[in-house]
Amino acid sequence: MTVQTEVKTYGNFIGGEWVPASTNLVEKSYSPAHRNEIVGYYQSSSASDVDKAVDSAQNATATWRNLSGAQRGDLLFKIADIMEKRLDEIAETLTREMGKTFPEAKGETLRGIAILRYYAGEGLRKTGDVIPASDSKALMYTTRVPLGVVGIITPWNFPVAIPLWKMAPALIYGNTVVIKPAQEASVTCAKVIECMEQAGLPAGVVNMVTGKGSVVGQRIIDHPQINGISFTGSNSTGKRVAFGAIERGAKYQLEMGGKNPIIIADDADLEEAVEATISGGLRSTGQKCTATSRVIVQEGIYEEFKKRLVDRTRELKVGDGLEEGTWMGPCVNESQLNTVLSYIEKGKEEGATVLFGGNRPSEIELQDGYFVEPTIFDDVKSDMTIGQEEIFGPVLALIKVKTIEEAIELANDIPYGLSASIFTKNIGNAFQFIEASEAGLVRVNYETAGVELQAPFGGMKASSSGAREQGTAAIEFYTSIKTVFVKP
Repeated sequence: MTVQTEVKTYGNFIGGEWVPASTNLVEKSYSPAHRNEIVGYYQSSSASDVDKAVDSAQNATATWRNLSGAQRGDLLFKIADIMEKRLDEIAETLTREMGKTFPEAKGETLRGIAILRYYAGEGLRKTGDVIPASDSKALMYTTRVPLGVVGIITPWNFPVAIPLWKMAPALIYGNTVVIKPAQEASVTCAKVIECMEQAGLPAGVVNMVTGKGSVVGQRIIDHPQINGISFTGSNSTGKRVAFGAIERGAKYQLEMGGKNPIIIADDADLEEAVEATISGGLRSTGQKCTATSRVIVQEGIYEEFKKRLVDRTRELKVGDGLEEGTWMGPCVNESQLNTVLSYIEKGKEEGATVLFGGNRPSEIELQDGYFVEPTIFDDVKSDMTIGQEEIFGPVLALIKVKTIEEAIELANDIPYGLSASIFTKNIGNAFQFIEASEAGLVRVNYETAGVELQAPFGGMKASSSGAREQGTAAIEFYTSIKTVFVKP
């Protein structure tokens, strides 16, 4: 893999131009695999920069919403084509800035391209229905209208896919956008915005402002001309988004944490179950909101499953995501590494047993990055800290149960409800789990992590505000219904 050598400074993208922040301050984006390697520079913006971006987006609303859905779709198709041509460049930047392996980064970028093409097609689909009126001489129908300016706040763990699964539907349904990417992913997001600029997206339709969440994000929450906010991130920040939006009557959409269980029944295919547990829990260094965290195993196969899981985990190579053969990269930054290590220590203190990992790797070449070993805990009780709180790292907690009923009860015994999975050959077990599971995404004989772009995505309980993203469900958030009654 050839590593890019250019270290570029990216401005904010406002009104179709790359401009410096009003503060004249920039921040360095470092590689988590090599803590002193600079990936690029991004702006450290102020609230006034957000104001300029919102003004630009507001000025572009009339022109953009007056285009036909097909015309907006054509531009999304162009963006997708340009991203496809720059696939390796964008994926390499993603790996260097966020840390996930290059194959995963490439897969995520391809997914972003697919999202753009999916929503480009939505431009030719219906936006309303004809409804019989009580007056036989009248015509009554519904149509949908865009919200106007939409604020988008995105996390660092999917720096291509998440911005696009929010921006693409916002745009196709006629909204303009102000996006604030996570600081750890600002350079990658800038690469995506470059593709939009290159495709000829009209000035002001998409605007990017980078910087601190407490400044840039808070201004997006508070700005009176932002009519909707779509947020993915932590529960604490999500609450701030909700309170701020409610206070001024803006629409909001939250996707937050998860503590996702996988149930392994006595009759499960153990080889498939082990692979799904490892893939769901440890890929992307466990830094997925849908990552497997709690592994609930029936006692009849517990010991065999545990042995296979440890043996398979032992084979995984930890290292720089750009190096061929690397299976798991670093945590995104020092803070996240320390969080993961603190949860590992908490697990030990509360009586869980480390079966594998639990430390930083000993290899000399990994000392310069934020690496941690994939970790498996045994003897975990549901009420332990590592059984209840989201770790967002490569840590699996094994919980032994006697029955499927007990397994389902423990699977639901968490404040979150994002995704859940069961491995079983018994159709009765499967449907009992589907019916009782308190999660927005339920899977049978498949890992908990990952979502289909054409299907609604969102969680229950503390994982979501209830609105769904992706698929045709996205129109519900990004538009409002207008009912029309016409009497000739």
